[in-house]
Amino acid sequence: MKKTEQLTDSMFYIMAALTEPRHGYAIMNLIEETTKGAVTIGPASMYTIIKKLLKQEWIYLHDGTDSRRKTYLLTDKGRDVLEEDIRIRKRLIQLAEDGLKQEGK
Repeated sequence: MKKTEQLTDSMFYIMAALTEPRHGYAIMNLIEETTKGAVTIGPASMYTIIKKLLKQEWIYLHDGTDSRRKTYLLTDKGRDVLEEDIRIRKRLIQLAEDGLKQEGK
């Protein structure tokens, strides 16, 4: 992943949901359930992002058993991008937590 190439939050959530094969409705449900409703991604936004992720070759159309629904999955390249983004987000969270701890001193 290039240093300037960062995932938007919505891209991050969708890619995180695609560590296992899932179709669009399952992606939206998983994100909403995992965040207890704090994050919702509508179908129009999700499919726009899915198109971008497919174009970047970070996800691919997975050959699932249900031919009525398109199922997606991370590519190896997508997994690398997600892992790097997680590392960056962890460092940012640590920075914020450290700052909040010092604020009270």
